[in-house]
Parts: sequence; structure tokens; C-alpha cells
Amino acid sequence: MARPEKVDAVNELSENFSNSTATVVTEYRGLTMGQLKELRRNLGEGATYRVAKNTLVRRATEQAGVEGIDDLIQGPTALTFIKGEPVEAAKTLRDFAKDHKALEIKGGYMDGGPISADEVERIADLDSREVTLGKLAGALKAKMNQAAVMFAAPASQVARMTEDLKSKKEE
Repeated sequence: MARPEKVDAVNELSENFSNSTATVVTEYRGLTMGQLKELRRNLGEGATYRVAKNTLVRRATEQAGVEGIDDLIQGPTALTFIKGEPVEAAKTLRDFAKDHKALEIKGGYMDGGPISADEVERIADLDSREVTLGKLAGALKAKMNQAAVMFAAPASQVARMTEDLKSKKEE
């Protein structure tokens, strides 16, 4: 019979899997408690870094319907549950792993399927949502200005032609 603490831990992990837009699996062997605390602080409010026992994680993935990451759950495992846009959390994990070689990004789970460590790196290379929206807004504004100039061109041509005709008539 399962102990209530373990059942609660599995339920919590399963809920985190279900409510997250992405989950990144890491190995933290060799990191100190201070470094883990620093990583959690750097991740901010949109992500939760959780160390968990592999058996509990496997049960939680089974309960949440998460498939394809069982091979990632080996050795000392920690999970980053990301709510919202995964880009910032992926950048934070990548940068922290560069500074602290003990942190290894193994892969993760996003959009109903497993992702590799390389895919986590590519997500980290993306612009944030705000930057992408800003670029889109700038491009749309430029096209709207271009359209306004094009629509105004015939009217100004007619005005110039009228002015030319008027000056020729006066001659």
C-alpha cells in the first residue's frame, strides 16, 4: 500500500504535468543547494524547478498521460514545469547550464510530445513573445504606411495635373 505522502507527491507532479505548457527534464548531480536556489530564483514566477524521485515521476507521467519521456527519467532528476511561454525559462536553463556544467538538460515534454535537449536549445534561441509581437507590429505599421502612400499617390497626381493644366491655360 502506498504511503499518503507519496500519493500526494504523485498527484502534485501529475497536476504540474497537466497544467504546464512545457516541462524540461534536467540532471542536477553536482549542484549545491545554493546553486539550486539561485536557479529557482532565476527562473522566476512562470516556472517551477522540482527535484523528484524517478519512480514518483514515472507514476505521475502515467497518471497525467505524458508519454515518451521515460528514457529521460534516469539518475538524479529535476523537472522544470513552465506555465506560459517556454522561451524565457529555456533561456534561463540554457544559460545556467553554460555557467554550471553540473546541470544537464536532458529534454522535455511540450505540445503533447517529447522534445530533445537540442529542441530545448532551439526554443531558448527564439525571441520572446513580446519581441516577436513588437517585430510584427513594426512590419504591419510599415506596410500600412506604404499602403497609405500608394492610396494618396493618385490624388496628388490629379492635383499636379490640374495645376499643370491651369498654368498652361494661363499661358
